[in-house]
Amino acid sequence: MIETIPDASLETLARFDAIIDVRTPAEFAEDHIPGAINLPVLSNEERAEVGTIYTQDSRFRARRVGAAYIARNVARHLETELADRPAAFRSLLYCWRGGMRSGAMATILAQVGWRTGVLNGGYRTWRRAVVASLRDSAEPLKIVLLDGQTGTAKSDILTRLASLSIQTIDLEGLAAHRGSVFGGFSARKQPGQKLFESLLYRALGELDPARPIVVEAESCRIGRCEIPSALWKSMLAAPRIVVTAPAPMRAEYLTTAYADIIRDRTAILYATLRLAPFHAKEQIEDWLDMAHKEQFSGLAESLMRLHYDPLYDRTRKRRGSAPLAEIALDGFSEEALDKAAEEIGAIMAKARKRMSA
Repeated sequence: MIETIPDASLETLARFDAIIDVRTPAEFAEDHIPGAINLPVLSNEERAEVGTIYTQDSRFRARRVGAAYIARNVARHLETELADRPAAFRSLLYCWRGGMRSGAMATILAQVGWRTGVLNGGYRTWRRAVVASLRDSAEPLKIVLLDGQTGTAKSDILTRLASLSIQTIDLEGLAAHRGSVFGGFSARKQPGQKLFESLLYRALGELDPARPIVVEAESCRIGRCEIPSALWKSMLAAPRIVVTAPAPMRAEYLTTAYADIIRDRTAILYATLRLAPFHAKEQIEDWLDMAHKEQFSGLAESLMRLHYDPLYDRTRKRRGSAPLAEIALDGFSEEALDKAAEEIGAIMAKARKRMSA
C-alpha cells in the first residue's frame, strides 16, 4: 500500500519507522530531513548520466537507463539496509519533488508488503516548511539569551540547563562551530546553511513555543552558518542573563575548551592570521609568537583583552538593554557550573511568569 503524505510536519514524520531519502548522496549531503537515512536510487554519477541522456538524446532512453539503475540500487538496499525490517515496517520516502525516484522505490517496497508513504512534493515540501518557519514567520519566539564574555562556560551551562528541564537550543552544537575564528571543531564538519536550518527547525519543533527558550548569545553568523531572520529578530529583542568570570580564570578555561585547536598547530596559526585585518602587524606577530612558544593561556587572555572582550562589549552597547541578572562564577568545577545553572533556572522560572503574562 502506498500513501501520499501531504505535509512534512514533525507530527507526521513521527508516524513512520524510517524516513528514507532516495536522492543522490550529494543532494543528501547538502540538506535532508534530520533523522532520514540515505538510500539513493541513483548515484551522483548515474543521475548525471541519465540527465544528460534526457536533455541531449532521448527521454525514452533516459527513462529506460534510469529504471535499470533504480532497479539494481533498490535491490541492493533490500539485501542490505532493509534486509532485517519486519513485516510491519512503515517508511516515508521522498526525493526532490515527490516524483519518479521516490515513486519507483515505493512501488517495490509496497510489493514486498510494507506500508509505504511518499511525501507529496518531496524535499521541496520540507524546505518550504523550514523557510516559512525560520525566515518568513512574523511570530516572535520567547527567547532568553545566555550572555557573557568569551570563556564563561556558556555552552557547559546551557547543557546543564537542559538537564534541569529548561528549554534550550544549542546553536553552536547545531552549527558545529564555537562562534569565533578559533571556533571550528577539528573532528566535526560544519553543515551547509540549508542543513543547519533543517536541524534548527526540528529542534524548535520539539519545544513548547509557549515556554521560554534559552539560547547562547551569538553574532548573526556562527562560522559559515547564518542564524535565520525570524530567530535572529527574536534574539535581538530577547532579555539577557549574563555570566561573568575573571579574565585569568577564563583564559585557563579556554585552554581546555579549545584543546582540539591547540593540538592542531596549523589551525591555531591560521585562525590567528585571520585577525590580521583588525589589528596591527606587531600584535599579530606577538600572538603568533605566543602560539609557537605554546603559551596558550597567555595567548587566550591577550586575545580576550584586546579582541573579543571589546568586540562583545560593543555589541552589547548597541543592544542597550539591561540584563535580567548577572551570575558571577567563582570557578569552573562541576559544582560551580551546577550552581550557576540552578541560579539561572530560578531566574527563568520568574521570567517565564513575566513572559506568559
